Amino acid sequence: MQYIHPSVRIGKDVKIGMFTVIHEDVEIGDGCVIGSNVVIHAGTKIGNFVRIDDGTVIGKMPMRSPRSAVKPGTEVSSTDLAPAYIGDWCLIGAATVIYRGCHIGSRVLVADLVTIRERTTIGEESIIGRGVAVENYCCIGKRCKIETNAYITAYSELEDDVFIAPGVVTSNDNFAGRGKERFKYFKGVTVKRGGRIGAQATILPGKVIEEEGFVGAGSVVTRDVKARKIYFGNPAREIRDVPVEQLLENQ
Repeated sequence: MQYIHPSVRIGKDVKIGMFTVIHEDVEIGDGCVIGSNVVIHAGTKIGNFVRIDDGTVIGKMPMRSPRSAVKPGTEVSSTDLAPAYIGDWCLIGAATVIYRGCHIGSRVLVADLVTIRERTTIGEESIIGRGVAVENYCCIGKRCKIETNAYITAYSELEDDVFIAPGVVTSNDNFAGRGKERFKYFKGVTVKRGGRIGAQATILPGKVIEEEGFVGAGSVVTRDVKARKIYFGNPAREIRDVPVEQLLENQ
């Protein structure tokens, strides 16, 4: 048993599992495999040869409490958000939620139990690991790898070829939820091209990991990380250069 709205446009050789719900004006390309108990919300566009596993929700409308913290100038209603878009050859795991207003490039792997919030883009061939949370207003580049249980805070930018190890935590509120002044200063983290962050590191609000900078496991980053330098510790301090053989130009 399924529910598929009459306006849905489905390509050739598409397989759809039991108890799946597909709402109005959804487009599904050729060769897709949609699991059971999947919900695809109105207007969502799914490319060719996409796999979406059981229990996943695509195009979910965001929720906002009266007490939710929002950066000034970014307040929008749900109806202002573009439909979710999933590019060709993507793999979307089980029990994952991708919100309306997301744009997922081609050949992206989004693992099980992931949440990707509204107004977030993910570039082609990136990998979003199991249990990762990507908050709203984030931009993730091409060929990035964000590993299991990492947390990417709102208003963050990760450029191409960034590596985020398991359990990394990023933050965007230096005031820790207190005082109206904090609304002026919300800022996520920026990781420039080829930046790498080791397991269980914590990056404080607004900090920049410059191109090919490296943060060691367990570090707390309280200042910007210079290009092609290794930082380690609490607080993280410059230790040495990134080895030449590890630079992107030598891969």
